[in-house]
Amino acid sequence: MKFFKKIISSNREQENPVTEQTSEKETPTKKKHIDRSLPSNLNVIKTLYTVPKNSDIKIRQLSFGEMKRDAIIVYISTITDAQKIDEHIIHPLLNSQSSNQVDNIVTAETITTARVFEEAVKGINGGNAVLFIDGEDAAYIISTSKFEGRGIEKAGNEVVIKGSKEAFNEMATANISLLRKRIKNENLIVESTIVSKRSHNEVYLLYINDLANKGILDDVRQRINSLDVDAIQNAAVLEQYIEEREKSLLPTVLYTERPDRTASFLENGFIVLIMDNSPEALIVPATFWSFFHNAEDHYLRFIFGNFIRALRLLALFITLFISAIYIAVTSYHVEMVPADLLLAISATREIVPFTAIVEVLLMEIAFELIREAGLRVPSPIGPTIGIVGALILGQAAVQANIVSPLVVIIVALGGLSSFAIGDISMNFSIRLIRFLFIFSAAFFGFYGMTALFTIGIVYMVSMKSFGVPYLAPMTPTYVSSKDTIFRRMLKNETFRPGYLKTKDLERKSGE
Repeated sequence: MKFFKKIISSNREQENPVTEQTSEKETPTKKKHIDRSLPSNLNVIKTLYTVPKNSDIKIRQLSFGEMKRDAIIVYISTITDAQKIDEHIIHPLLNSQSSNQVDNIVTAETITTARVFEEAVKGINGGNAVLFIDGEDAAYIISTSKFEGRGIEKAGNEVVIKGSKEAFNEMATANISLLRKRIKNENLIVESTIVSKRSHNEVYLLYINDLANKGILDDVRQRINSLDVDAIQNAAVLEQYIEEREKSLLPTVLYTERPDRTASFLENGFIVLIMDNSPEALIVPATFWSFFHNAEDHYLRFIFGNFIRALRLLALFITLFISAIYIAVTSYHVEMVPADLLLAISATREIVPFTAIVEVLLMEIAFELIREAGLRVPSPIGPTIGIVGALILGQAAVQANIVSPLVVIIVALGGLSSFAIGDISMNFSIRLIRFLFIFSAAFFGFYGMTALFTIGIVYMVSMKSFGVPYLAPMTPTYVSSKDTIFRRMLKNETFRPGYLKTKDLERKSGE
């Protein structure tokens, strides 16, 4: 065994230096300054991109001007607009009879200069064309990017009847464009930061400069800049890296796929994070009320919007407590039930061999399985599986005397009420917390539920999102428009959230 261990360790020692040498060899190549010799620059590019093995790297060689200066254009064909390269770079260069600066010849939108190969490589990987000219110790990064993506569609998760139907897609530039269409303000700032070392994923930080709190803004920047990972492909992964309590059941970063909702948060002084490959925006900081509210609440008239919020609050309590209350009443507090109802419940449970907790858990797990199956199967048959599966399972379970009919009604009502909570993260949180209440009721009845509810409130009061209390502005109290459980008339919502400590607290007309 010792002999084999020595062989394995020696093999590892031999492999590690090769890896280190390879990484050490590649890093200085990127750090090199661009040479005046075109053949030398061409060799570096071929080495970095493994040409000709790498088939989508294109290198176009040409001569232009009176002096017939040699040049090469390097780009990645799959993410670059070939028509732009042809019309705005190649044709102007070939038709030019002067040897003036490239800026005066090329007709592309933007041209930047790179002095180091690392900058040029970053431009190429971003879908741009890079022009190297013989005799110049700099390269020209010319904007020609063209990433494939879907168009602007309706929101899949945050569906509204009255209001904008546009939703974000997977292209960050398109998403920023949707926000700028709604906020035509020179103070809307878009900062970009690279958050991964290997994949070079880019995060766009959006805020309104004369509103956003500098302390919160610096906190967000610090968390993003401190990331040390190879790749962060989308905003859903980024959310898990920057949130304060990673193991908390309650979310502290708001996820939305609606540009109109995002714009309203920006105008209130919040900060927005957008990434490529993500059809959503992350909004920070987020309070509990941000997850409770819906995009449609302010589109409806005052009475209708508050009626919907009242229904949502009722659905929240039904989802959390209805199954737990049934278990607590039937197991510990039968004296609270009227005699006629108690006899009816006892008659239905007389032939059921399981206790109340087992009955409820069986149906709750079955409901969650049906819900998950309905999401994962192809969309045309998803709703069918959900409806038919629930009917068949419920009816069969009652006829087989596994559960009582009342339990089927209770679990179905609790499951349906959970759909009224629109935010995905908060929906998962409520569904999991529901199981905690079920177990607390099974062990200690209403006393266990009360204790768990008290602990939950204390926990929520102790939580913060980027320094902002989770239950603000209800507790602690801040100056605000009091948009918590119910909203006020739009003309009376004259203050931005005080807990953000924005530079301009009051919403003034004409500004």
